[in-house]
Amino acid sequence: MSILTAALKATACVGLLGLAAWGTFEIQRPAYDGHAGITYGAAYAPIRDGDVDFHIWYPALPGGKAITVGGNGVFYGTPAGRRAPHQEGQFPLVLLSHGAGGNAGQFGWIASRLAQAGYVVILPNHPGTTTGNASAEAAVRVWERPADISAVLDEITSNAEAYPYIDTGQITMLGFSAGGYTAMALAGARVDPDRLQGFCDETDHGMSDCAFLAHFGVDLHAMDLSPAAQDLRDPRISNAVIIDPGIVSTLTEGSLSAIDIPMLMINLGDEDKVPAGVYARPAAEQIAQARYEILPDATHFSFLAECKPAGAAILANEGELDPLCEDAGGQSRADIHAALVTMITGYLQEGARGE
Repeated sequence: MSILTAALKATACVGLLGLAAWGTFEIQRPAYDGHAGITYGAAYAPIRDGDVDFHIWYPALPGGKAITVGGNGVFYGTPAGRRAPHQEGQFPLVLLSHGAGGNAGQFGWIASRLAQAGYVVILPNHPGTTTGNASAEAAVRVWERPADISAVLDEITSNAEAYPYIDTGQITMLGFSAGGYTAMALAGARVDPDRLQGFCDETDHGMSDCAFLAHFGVDLHAMDLSPAAQDLRDPRISNAVIIDPGIVSTLTEGSLSAIDIPMLMINLGDEDKVPAGVYARPAAEQIAQARYEILPDATHFSFLAECKPAGAAILANEGELDPLCEDAGGQSRADIHAALVTMITGYLQEGARGE
């Protein structure tokens, strides 16, 4: 991903494994008449010595305040019912990890659809790699992100009375870009620190991560990256959906072959055009229960929210180098999102049926 200009200052950051993300906000409206509720929570994360905040989307009944989550000048937001009544029953849990520089509000488009399909979706904001709270050094400390997810799971599983609508016996990890690495680490994938330190030595992997690090004076060889090798697997996670995973080439073959949960791995775009830095087929071929799929006629940025008509011009005026509002051209981002939702919900439903 590209370097953000000084004009954006601390409101957004692009980093290793990640993607550009702009600040988000809520617009309040009087009433909600849909089926995707939202509320918010926080979990103490020992690795942060502080809290990780998160969004919770859930199957809802009409009611609560109608709000728009995640919208700004560039991207459309997503309608939701703030504290809308819960539908009756317990629902499988999906944890969603955003890319570096992103934020929970940015992925309301998929959280809403999964909630309407019968899932509870929890989206943490990762300190150090979240919009308005991001740095190049933090983006390299990849081992912190999986620990955030485990801390959120600790909060949910230790306080079941506060989350009676969540079925913690069925937990899926969904991750995009930096979040894709995060999901793989929670499934048992481990980084080779030497590969990570040499990540920018000879190539940019078709992404702008290395230029970003260089811009901010980050030398991977000067950092202690040994913690990246630790086993961050969380056995509470039942399966995973991985989309364009960052630093996938740094993962060790032994750890990939030892992953023992089902996994759907998706690359966005025609296979010969997928950036090397997120190309997942070689990793998928080493994971016993992995299924690899391509969503053609898309780009890495197609997983972002839909852009407003002026979005691309705003980005250009701010000096953003990556075409965050451009897709491959043959189909709209709305169509790409619909296809992704079909792929992901189909996979989850197959798993629930034991297929």
